[in-house]
Order: sequence, then C-alpha cells, then structure tokens
Amino acid sequence: MNDLTLFQMALGLESPWYVSSSSFDVDKKRLDIRIDFKPGSTFCCPQCGREGVKAYDTSEATWRHLNFFQHEAYLTARVPRISCPECGILKLQSFPWSRRESGFTLLFEAMIMIMAKSMPVKAIAAIVGEHDTRIWRIINHYVEKAREQENHSAVTMVGVDETSSKRGHNYVSLFVDLAVSKVLFATEGKDAATVKRFSEDLAAHKGDPALITEFCSDMSPAFIKGVADNFTNAQLTFDKFHIMQVINNAVDEVRRQEQKERPELQRSRYIWLKNQNNLKASQRKRLDELSLPRLNLKTTRAYRMRLTFQEFFEQPQVLAEAFLKKWYFWATHSQLQPMKEAAYTIKRHWSGILRWFTSRINNGVLEGINSLIQAAKARARGYRTTKNLINMIYLISGKLNFGLPT
Repeated sequence: MNDLTLFQMALGLESPWYVSSSSFDVDKKRLDIRIDFKPGSTFCCPQCGREGVKAYDTSEATWRHLNFFQHEAYLTARVPRISCPECGILKLQSFPWSRRESGFTLLFEAMIMIMAKSMPVKAIAAIVGEHDTRIWRIINHYVEKAREQENHSAVTMVGVDETSSKRGHNYVSLFVDLAVSKVLFATEGKDAATVKRFSEDLAAHKGDPALITEFCSDMSPAFIKGVADNFTNAQLTFDKFHIMQVINNAVDEVRRQEQKERPELQRSRYIWLKNQNNLKASQRKRLDELSLPRLNLKTTRAYRMRLTFQEFFEQPQVLAEAFLKKWYFWATHSQLQPMKEAAYTIKRHWSGILRWFTSRINNGVLEGINSLIQAAKARARGYRTTKNLINMIYLISGKLNFGLPT
C-alpha cells in the first residue's frame, strides 16, 4: 500500500475523487495532499440538482486539514465549474471533505467544535495556528445550523434566569427546558421583551407557547409580565432560591444597620447567611455566642425568622399556606423594617410561592448552567461579542446535534 492509497482511505474519498500526489516540507513542517477527479467525471448541479453534468473548467482551492502529527496539513483540489443546461456555468461549492465556502475540512472543524466545549477560543487558535476570528466563524456556523434543526414541540416546563454577559449592567436571559436540563434560548437583556422573543423562537422551532404549563422565574416584574403576556396557559412558580435570597438580604440589612451600634457584629456577615451545617467550628462557636438571649440582638431575631422560613418548603402541601401566614404575621410585627419589607415582597408574590408545592420546580438547573457559563467566561477572560457568548452558551448547555464527522 503506497502513501497515496493510504491518504485516500484516511480521507474517505470516493469516485470521482482521488489523491493524486502528496509532498512534505521539512522546513515548513507542512504536509500537502493534492486531490483530483478522473477525466470524464460528471457532477451534480449545485443549483437545480441535475445529475451527470460535465466539468467546464477548473481552478484550485485549498483547505486546512487536521495536523499530521505536529505538522500542519492542507488539501488542495482542482475545483470544477460545471456547465448545466438549465442553470448555466456554475462552480461547485461543497465537497465530501468540506462544507460550502469553508477554508477548513470537516474533520478539522469537528476537532475545533470538540475543543471549544472545554477550551477558550484564543487557546484553540494558538494551538492550531489560526486567528481566533476564523475559529469563531466555525463555532457560530455549526451552532446556528444545529439550532435551525431543533424541535421544541415536547417542551412544557420552562425556567428563566439572567446571567451577566460582561462587566456592568449587561445581561443575557436564559430559557431552559427544566425536564431535560437544556438551554432552549438565550437572548440579550432581561426585560419582558426577552420572554416575547423566547415565545417567538419556541414557535419557530415547532414549539407551542400554549403547551407551556409551568414557568419558573425569580420575582422580576419584567419576567412576570412577559410570562403573563406570552404564556397564558402557564402557571408561574417563583424560584425558591431567589425567595430565600430576599430573606437573606433582609437579614443582612438588619445586621448592617445594627452593627453601627453593636461592634460585636463586625465581620459576622456570613455566619447569619450560611446554613448551620455549612459553618466551620469557629463560626458555629461565634454564632452561639452572638445568639445568647442576654445580648438581645435584632440580628439574632432576624436570623431565627430566616431559619423558620426555610422550614416552609418542608411543610405538607395542606399546611403550607397556614405556615406562611403565621410567618408573615411574625415578620410584619417584628419591628425590624428589612424583615417587614421582605414579608411584603412575599405577600405580593403569594400564589407563585405556594405554586411550588404543586409544580415542585425550581431554577437549580439554571444555577448549574450559569456556573458553567461563568467558568467558561473566566477561562476565556470574556467574549468579544454577545453573539459569541450566546453561541458558546448553546455549545456548552444546548445539547445540540451538530452532525459532524467523528
């Protein structure tokens, strides 16, 4: 078996294509493989699909291929223009080894897509010796192509949350299928219009907004309005982690106000916000000391309200509303203004909070996805454009089918 036959088998070439020659430049560390077609070969018209069309003339084109060991490899082929009786003279645009208008082979692009899931694009560009703009073109092409084929007809439960896209008040909203932990849609912003755009995107991918029966979000007025306007059959559940965040923020505000007059509260923030089983031994000891009745700290009272509210999610459904009413009365009569404000927030979102006992859904899946996104951002030190970030989100968490060679 000679080298040309070996390369032909490795590339999976079939008639009329064959490897005509190969050369290796030691100084340039470059392998070149030339591809040709047999005399008298016929082709399929790229415009009308007519078969048996003969070549009119040819020109050369080159594609970057997978490295041959540590050496760069390139394919160069005679590219025919065909003379179609219906369409006239046209140049072939796609080949068995490459997609249309790409300077890379399919196997090279498949390698890039695999690497992009776990490596920053700049690092990939440095490894393969290409500008990162060309790498992003590959990623964006395949992500957008794969999303066109998505079928969201089975989606009934959706969670929405925002993630920061860059420093400052720049956000991307994520819409996730809670049943399969998959990002369905990502879009810039965090207002009600993002929900409308999701509704339109869902319909464009064979989904039906009328079939969405459960929606989970934080207590953002924009998300609430967006769901009410665009998903009329959906019941809204407020994410319990965001609900607890409201309570935690109130406890922390009580501590911040009180420590101005009670210096013993200095540097105690995290012992009031963590669950007791997550505290270090030294933190538990300090918590016990600050919780002594003789100190009569307002922060201690707020902390007990927080611990009691956590028990709300452990109640049987038949007792949940009664439990919440008792807690609400306690908080609103506590004379602790931050806790009263938190209770009023709970009251304004009463039905969506109680809905958890029916739907049992939360945005824990989104929190996990968000951590993956932020880790990717940290590795990459940010993304040049929001489009790049959104497509990276789809690549990492969209469970897309790219249809690339393996």
